[in-house]
This record gives sequence, C-alpha cells and structure tokens, in this order.
Amino acid sequence: MSAALDLHALARWMDRLGLGEGPIETPTPLTGGTQNILLRLRRTVGAEYVLRCPRPGAGLDARRGFLREARVLRALACSAVPHAGLIASCDDDAVLGVPFYLMMPVDGFTATPDPLPPPYAGDAAWRRQMGLAMVDGLLRLGEIDPRETGLADFGKPDGFLERQVPRWLRHLDACRQYAGWPGPHALPGVDDVAQWLRERVPARFTPGILHGDYHLGNVMFRRDGPRLAAIIDWELATVGDPLLDLGWLVATWPDAQGRGAGTIRIAPASGLATPAELVERYGAGSRRDLGAIDWYVALARFKLAIMLEASHARACAGLAPRATGDAHHASAVRLLEQACDAIGTGHA
Repeated sequence: MSAALDLHALARWMDRLGLGEGPIETPTPLTGGTQNILLRLRRTVGAEYVLRCPRPGAGLDARRGFLREARVLRALACSAVPHAGLIASCDDDAVLGVPFYLMMPVDGFTATPDPLPPPYAGDAAWRRQMGLAMVDGLLRLGEIDPRETGLADFGKPDGFLERQVPRWLRHLDACRQYAGWPGPHALPGVDDVAQWLRERVPARFTPGILHGDYHLGNVMFRRDGPRLAAIIDWELATVGDPLLDLGWLVATWPDAQGRGAGTIRIAPASGLATPAELVERYGAGSRRDLGAIDWYVALARFKLAIMLEASHARACAGLAPRATGDAHHASAVRLLEQACDAIGTGHA
C-alpha cells in the first residue's frame, strides 16, 4: 500500500512543517476501506502519525471528500466530539499526487466485521453501552454551532430535507448507464417510500454538522471501557439536519443475529441496545424534536438502499465484484422492506 506513495516526498513536506526528523519508519497499513490509504508511521525523531488519503488516480469527488474531512477534523479541535486530532493537511498534488492529511493515532478498535475483543465479547453490559456511546457521540456533535467553527459555508441547510428524495432518485436513475443492471423495478417499494417521504417532509429543523454515514463501522471504541475513542470517516459530512445521523444509526443497527445494513456485522450481538433505546437516549440529551424520527429512519433506509443498489449496478457491469454487488442488492431490498413495513405501504 505504501509503495504507491513517495514517502521521501512526504518526509520533505513534514520537514517544512517541523513534524519530526529523519526518515519515515515502519509504515504500517491500517484498515481504511478499499478506496483509501491509511498508514501508521513514525520518524526517527518525533511522534507517530497516521496518514490518510485517497488512492492515486481517485476521482474528483473522492479527492474533495478528503479535503472536506480534514476541514471537519480541524473544526472539531478542542470539542467534546471523540475524533482523531488533525495534525496537518495538504491540498497540493505536487507532494504525493493526491490530497492527504496527518492525524494522531487512535487507541481503539472497530466493532465490525471481526468478533469483539474482550471484555466486550464476554460482557453484555459493555455491548449494550456501545450503542448508547454512539448516541452520546451524536449528541456532542449536535452541540457544535457550525458558524462558530468555520463551517458556515460547509453545506446548504436551506431546503436540505426537501432535496433528499429527488437527489437520490436521480442517483438511482443514473444506474441505467451500467450494462446488465435490471433497473429500478429490482427495488420493490422504492417509489412508495419516496412518495411517503415527499408527503411528510418535516417543516423545520435546527442545522448542525451531519456526519453523513454514521454506523457501527465508522466509529472506534476504547479498550478500557465501553466509550467512543473516535468517530472516523468524515468524507460525507456536511451541514444539514443532524437527525438524519440518528435515523442512519437506527437504520443500520444490527439485529438480534448481529446483522446490520450492508456489510455491518457484530459478534456476539446479545445485549445490544435496541433501536428504541437509542432514540430514547438521544431524546433525553437533546432539545431537538424527535416527533418525526420515523421519517428520518425511513429516509436513511431509502438513501442507503439506493447507495447499495448503485454498487450492485456497477457489479452488473463488471466494475465491481459480483458477490459484493449481489450482497449489497440483497441488503438494499431488505432496507426497503423494513421501510415499507414501518410506514405501512404493504410491501413488507
């Protein structure tokens, strides 16, 4: 993984910023997704660092996502939100060929897809607290005023909720470009859910920072207690309605067998907080109106189903592994079934 990057150029850039001395040592790949590079490294003189960047040749959207992520991490400095501290970022492609940033290492673990480590694996009370800790992370994020942290122009909160359904229906329609994809009819109930959402858009909300993909695989837990070590992967962050993050957490939360949306898995799963308990925890700690939480959960299922179906469409065209595409399609169908069941459209 590190072979694709010029670590000598990285060292020269770090020299200019006074970040350690000497050659970069022991670059160790970390789990960071198939489209990203995540390296833990150190210098002869200096602390350890984690480098995060898109792979060389990544598209414009991915490159912009990393710059947005660095901007969010900068805004979170000194906040109560668990996050990896930003050390420095670079938008000059002349250094590594892609934008990148350095952050502080996080002592923690992700809970999916590997089996939980001890004592989580043997303590149901710790497992229950995991979901509640994730809600607490959202509560701390919701306390931040984007205007006071340099993120006033980070998103377009006006009309944010009204734009969601049309935007994601366009995303689904764009899948027609992929040869072999059977079409939108492969997602039973998508039109019914879309119509239900259009007719019930909440009239108002309090804008805040939205993570955009808040699920069990995008947080790290501490090893010394059931609390968050860091919220990670902020590429989809924006300023919008933070309640969509809560809806996303509920929509992706693992069932009694430990199976969540997409590739989310957790084992053992017994003792996890229920979705109702997650919502109750949020309501107890926030002044935001949860009267329409079912709408946010339905929107999360609708949006994620389309994102997963887009992966299936690419797989149909041979642009992604077919097994992955088929698994994502099955998850998309399941999410829409859950949405239809919850809103009573008869497609459960």
